[in-house]
Amino acid sequence: MPHTPHISRRDLLRAAALVPAAGALAACATPASQPPATSSAAPAATSAANPFGVADGKPLEVWIFDGGFGQQYATDIHQPLFKSKYPNVEVKHNSTKEITKVLQPRFAGGNPPEVIDNSGANAMDFGALAQDGQLQDLTALLDAPSWDDPNVKVRDTIDQSVIDIGTYDGKFSVLGYVNYIHGIWYSQKVFTDNGWEVPKTWDAFLALCETIKKSGKMAPFTYAGKHPQYLYEPLLTMAAKIGGNEVLVAIDNLEDGAWTAEPMKAAAERWAEVGAKYLMQGTAGLDHVQTQTAQNKYQVAMLPCGSWLENEQKTTTPDDFAYAMFPIPDVTGSDAMPYGTLHTQPGENFIVSAKSAHPQAGMEYLRGMLSKKAAGDFSELVTTVTVVKGASEGREISPGVTSASQAVAAAGDNTVYYRAFAWYGPLNDEAKAATGELMSGGLTPQAYLERMQKKADEIKNDSSIKKYTR
Repeated sequence: MPHTPHISRRDLLRAAALVPAAGALAACATPASQPPATSSAAPAATSAANPFGVADGKPLEVWIFDGGFGQQYATDIHQPLFKSKYPNVEVKHNSTKEITKVLQPRFAGGNPPEVIDNSGANAMDFGALAQDGQLQDLTALLDAPSWDDPNVKVRDTIDQSVIDIGTYDGKFSVLGYVNYIHGIWYSQKVFTDNGWEVPKTWDAFLALCETIKKSGKMAPFTYAGKHPQYLYEPLLTMAAKIGGNEVLVAIDNLEDGAWTAEPMKAAAERWAEVGAKYLMQGTAGLDHVQTQTAQNKYQVAMLPCGSWLENEQKTTTPDDFAYAMFPIPDVTGSDAMPYGTLHTQPGENFIVSAKSAHPQAGMEYLRGMLSKKAAGDFSELVTTVTVVKGASEGREISPGVTSASQAVAAAGDNTVYYRAFAWYGPLNDEAKAATGELMSGGLTPQAYLERMQKKADEIKNDSSIKKYTR
């Protein structure tokens, strides 16, 4: 795949207002000459019941990413809850699978909506949004009384990782609502019926792939070929397992040689072998729903995904399929992190537009979302786990969520995450393209890592791009 000429992030930001929606860029921003937004007007009076000063009668516009969780949770749970307290505030509900294409022109035009579920393959560049002052500082949300108990602050009802990962340039500005739990997903029925055991070492994983391949019953492995981030996730998790969490910290911090380090090489070599020997035919041309549906049809045994999978496939999954997941197996025999290490972090990222007309209502909408009732109802409806502590207690949860929750419990403190792709949209684009080529044989592992290091170095040396560290 040809490389595009290097363009600075600031160039992208200034060009945003000039491109039509169909040609939306990865970055999202406002032109330099944009007049002040209307949100600078003073909010309504605040009170214990209305901590941000939601203005009575002033509308609230919400955009939901219509992906793995759909949009029913917004229309049937979150928005009615908000309306129960603010009946005179019109909630304008919208949804799309193309967040950047649809909403980037709104930001460029100076009239962004209040609340956005900025998720999916076409999410807007968080780093560019933060750099251009588009993200509302949500620190006041953390310090506000929780929806359920005025004596408990919102920050004390959610996982600390939500705050850590949602902080940009010292300001908490991105709310990850769902606890994404990543792993290799399979059908318990298929494994039981065929006598296949969950592999705990990489050698056992390859042996299982070989057994499945020789059986002729189905392909061993697939991933969303059109969205290669589904594969770079287990690759990076494996590298962290081999070399320790510092492998991912170095990548996030754009350190010299981070991508070409030995743990990354070991991981890239192993996944390239899977790509060469065990992929379902046609994987490169399929999206996530197509590959996941192929699994539901018993055409493939395993695929990498997150804990939204079960809900996303609910209309095609056989009743006795019984989703489950397992973590990246032990790789070298001397991995820095133990068996059971997981990549888990807050996802389904909600933001409030700082330059919207009614950001106070946007923050209040998020406060309602973080109530135990809203989070618990969400968990039941879309079969997943939110970041709200205890919201799933006493709720009936599905086999897949049970499996993922057990994996998190077993992992304990042995969890990892990365932030570079949220900080630097161009790096994410390069990783998706390069990982696809790695898995299809278009790049050797060494060439893959060198290409990624080159892109990371370009970003590091571009003074127009705001840098983040952890």
